[in-house]
Amino acid sequence: MESQKDFVQEQEHFKECLELIARNIAGYEREYEQRHQETQRLMKAMKTGDPELYNQAMTSASLEEHAQGQLRKNRAAKKQPYFGRIDYQEHARQKPERVYIGKNGIFRNQTDVVIADWRAPISTVYYENELGAGCYYLPDGSSVDIDLELKRTYDVQEGQLLGYYDSDVASNDQLLIQYLSQNKEAVLGDIIATIQKEQNEIIRQSPFANILVQGVAGSGKTTVAMHRISYILYNYKERFMSNEFCIIGGNDLLLNYITSGLPELDVPDIKQKRMDVMLTHLLGKEWLKKYRVIPVTEDGSVRSRMDFMLDLEIWLKRMRERFYADGPLVDKALGTIITQSSKERLFEENPDFSIARVLRTLDERVKTRIKFLCPEGEKEYFREKCRQYKDYYKSRIPKESIYELYQQFLAEYERMHPGQLNLSEHSENAVKYQYDVYDLAALLVIQYRVSRKAEDEEFGQLFIDEAQDFGITPYYALRRVLPKCYFTIMGDVSQNIDYECGMNDWAELRKWVLNGERDVFRLLSKSYRNTIEISEYAGKILEKASFGRYKIEPVIRHGLPVQEREPMSEEAMYTAAEEIIIAAKEKGYESIAVVCRDQQEADWVGKWLEGVTILPIHLTKGLEFDVVILWNPDLEAAFSHQKDAKLWYVAVTRALHELYLLHKKR
Repeated sequence: MESQKDFVQEQEHFKECLELIARNIAGYEREYEQRHQETQRLMKAMKTGDPELYNQAMTSASLEEHAQGQLRKNRAAKKQPYFGRIDYQEHARQKPERVYIGKNGIFRNQTDVVIADWRAPISTVYYENELGAGCYYLPDGSSVDIDLELKRTYDVQEGQLLGYYDSDVASNDQLLIQYLSQNKEAVLGDIIATIQKEQNEIIRQSPFANILVQGVAGSGKTTVAMHRISYILYNYKERFMSNEFCIIGGNDLLLNYITSGLPELDVPDIKQKRMDVMLTHLLGKEWLKKYRVIPVTEDGSVRSRMDFMLDLEIWLKRMRERFYADGPLVDKALGTIITQSSKERLFEENPDFSIARVLRTLDERVKTRIKFLCPEGEKEYFREKCRQYKDYYKSRIPKESIYELYQQFLAEYERMHPGQLNLSEHSENAVKYQYDVYDLAALLVIQYRVSRKAEDEEFGQLFIDEAQDFGITPYYALRRVLPKCYFTIMGDVSQNIDYECGMNDWAELRKWVLNGERDVFRLLSKSYRNTIEISEYAGKILEKASFGRYKIEPVIRHGLPVQEREPMSEEAMYTAAEEIIIAAKEKGYESIAVVCRDQQEADWVGKWLEGVTILPIHLTKGLEFDVVILWNPDLEAAFSHQKDAKLWYVAVTRALHELYLLHKKR
């Protein structure tokens, strides 16, 4: 009886919230229209030459933007105002509190919060706390002690409250399974309501720390990264601007997939770059239009390793030492202007200054010392000595370009490690101004050590997805050039399909890049993507792909068994694929993919199949589909070799609900 009474009260509260949202929408529509007209009027008036109207126009534009933002949030809340509720008491206040939690914060007025935003500090109680004594943390690091008395999850669909679940675990499993059983589009829309504790801890980790996340396929790495961006911008808006954020990935398809979900999370103006584009961006003017990026060349496996980068750093250190080994600067009349020890000290105390920057600093000291040594009042004599020693050290800045220095280093490296590099190929590419991503990493470090004028402060937060696809050297270069930037690195070494160059474990990255006191390593083992049947099938391949280091913990959601068809003719394969596609669409599935081993096979299959996505395995990284058809997979190789195991593990784990394997007769 009490449960029925409680549900009636919940229905009444739900209705009241919908009515408030409707009133808010009407009010913000009027306000937006008024502000928009006022802004336009002021902008036109400014063109007549009245500069005093500028501040008014900017204020009006800001109010217009605020009204537009509130209008968008209230419209988004119409179908699902909230998904959770917590009842608790703060120890300090001893006053019962009730908070409803939704995707967007909804206000009755400027101070009365009716629905808390999922990113607000109090909302972490819903995701992480168990009933009883606990606490939550504020952005400044302080904690608030509470007693949690109730945690409730609501089942809301299309503006209707269907039911609720009281649970001691965030996002009750029953509701989570219900969401995961829907098609892909539905899952993306409801993911905020089903964030799990281990995911939430990563999302709300301090933005002033670097995070490395190892997550199995389907563990929500990309989703967690997107929500972390949204969380940081919501809670640390005074410290970070959205244009300081950049998402880095291996291909444009993945980047477009990631950023397509950001508007729903209230995240504007986020940069996105492929790794090679990011490195050339940081090279700046030294990467001219005539240069171009090419795929990784034959000896990329050598240049992707830390040993290569350490040899480069030693070579650059020796070059640096030559610039302070030539003794003091002595003038016959003035005596010693710059001592050898002061010169050495300047180099040693500024290890992150480039050679060019140190030499320019030395020239500034030369001028200061001349002024000190010249007789007082002898201005003309002082000016004469300044002219005599103008750019004395600056003129010694290396004249070679970073590309010429790189070629010199490659020749030196080959002498130290004969046979590891293909020097003739590098020379040919250099003539054509062609470099791959590992060349770019080396070039960036050379520029940083030799000619960089100042620290790059354009980026405050980098988010790198599918991080295992690159060896360590690009990360090392980024860390050197962006020392004040914070990194969120998401990946799965079991999905490293570029076996020779990418990362097969995280040891070196943790040793050389993410080695600060506050840097953290997190593990996501639960797979929310696949059914148990698909997860178990993938788990067999994962054993080989990761030597058993990482295992999948599937969420309990059953589906069809994996359908592995008997070998058939190629013509029969096309017929079978068409039948599977038609049946899947009849079930309401919208995202269906045929996954091939490589681009050549995908192009061939694409000539015969229409109305479906056809991709090579390497382009499916980070993506997921309701139904996946694997085209002639080589599972014998997958269970025999780690390199092939990683490739087919990626392919198998793209499927949310149904997986089909079509084999060709030998």
